Amino acid sequence: MLTQLEDSFRSLKHELSLRPVYHRVSRRIQGHLFITVLAYHLLCVIQRKLHQRGIRHHWTTLRTHLSGQVRVTTTTVNDKGQVIHIRHTSEPEPVHVGIYKALELPVRPLRRLTKIE
Repeated sequence: MLTQLEDSFRSLKHELSLRPVYHRVSRRIQGHLFITVLAYHLLCVIQRKLHQRGIRHHWTTLRTHLSGQVRVTTTTVNDKGQVIHIRHTSEPEPVHVGIYKALELPVRPLRRLTKIE
């Protein structure tokens, strides 16, 4: 359990850019630690829910699997000179669908957005 805890903190600190601690003011150090502990708590809740549904991957494996689905923005200019931005989520792979369903999340959590300037 200690190894898993250390691995999770190392991973989260890297992903959230929480390492190293350069703060000198007490309240900033406390905020830094609060965010780290909050992120770890969220990670534990996610892993517990996945374990209950038979998905027993380590956090690094889950992160690698989930990194395959991305949010993409395409920009083009139409014949009227307007800039059009279209943002959409890539198609989920079967591994994504399994994780989302286990967490009771929608497979496509974000809708397609179109912005014309």
